[in-house]
Amino acid sequence: MSDNRLKPDAPLMEAVRSIETSHRRIAVVVDDEGLLLGTLTDGDVRRALLAGGTLEMPVRQAMNSMPITADVDSVPDYLLDLMRKGNVLAVPLVDNHGYFLHLVHLTDIDQRKSIRDISTDFAFAVIMAGGEGMRLRPLTQDIPKPMLSVGGIPLLERQIQRLICAGMKRVYIAVNYLGHIIETHFGDGSRFGIEILYLREQEKRGTAGGLFLLTERPSKPILVINGDILTTSDFHSLYAFHENHGASVTVAAVDYHVNIPYGVILSSGAFVNEIVEKPSQRFLCNAGIYAVSPESLLLLQGTTYCNMTDIIAACIANQLPVAVFPIHEYWTDIGTPDDLEKAQAFFSKVG
Repeated sequence: MSDNRLKPDAPLMEAVRSIETSHRRIAVVVDDEGLLLGTLTDGDVRRALLAGGTLEMPVRQAMNSMPITADVDSVPDYLLDLMRKGNVLAVPLVDNHGYFLHLVHLTDIDQRKSIRDISTDFAFAVIMAGGEGMRLRPLTQDIPKPMLSVGGIPLLERQIQRLICAGMKRVYIAVNYLGHIIETHFGDGSRFGIEILYLREQEKRGTAGGLFLLTERPSKPILVINGDILTTSDFHSLYAFHENHGASVTVAAVDYHVNIPYGVILSSGAFVNEIVEKPSQRFLCNAGIYAVSPESLLLLQGTTYCNMTDIIAACIANQLPVAVFPIHEYWTDIGTPDDLEKAQAFFSKVG
């Protein structure tokens, strides 16, 4: 339906699909008569997930029920001012009775602007691609894990394609194990349309040690991603989330459920309070994708071996905020042959 209209009882997953397939990045919630009930953005979805919601919950539980709206006859200058003051990119237009008529986006008013103009970039990206991939042997005996083929394209090349689509101009690749294969394939990045530089680890430095080989000091946040990750997550949303929360590090997280196949006993001492039959536990797990602000790197300056968890722990110890960014899009890490097989199946369908 036009303008990304949803009914209030539609599952949140339907809103996610609607938002992702529209350049407007917003869905509108209306009743059967067309009365505007609320709006849903990517940020609303992630806030709902952080609060313990699921993609099966109805959109009415996650929507903004008091969105900024405007009269259908509003002039462009008024709408631009409304968007600027409200820090929004789109405004639903309604009639005198509150019935939704049309969604106007910033780019509808000013054709010179685009989403890229509105979004602020990461300074650059760093891909950690130095691991040996021991769990994938013998596949990684003569080829580094990030160069394994997924749907006919090396995993690392798929990552770089995603970065290019997000508008990234420069990426560093931290290499160690069989790093020459990566460097031979990508070179300086010119044939891919992006500048590629290399952080050559002469010894194992951990999942974040390569960051301390950077010769440039970024003036704004950088994107750090593990070299065995495949995702369709929105890096613009990650940056905006990181900045809006004033975080020093933001950790992207995936939702993971553990189903316990037994009745779990809740007790006090020797006495049973309750038996919960086959409960499910939900965890937010590290997705291997981070927004990292410059001040967090200064905490461990001079370190030769460092994991991302060390940087996060140092931030927390120094009372620097660490945020969590839930991923609702496709995500997988290629850690085992089974993971690789599933990723190959997924990309054989989507290309």
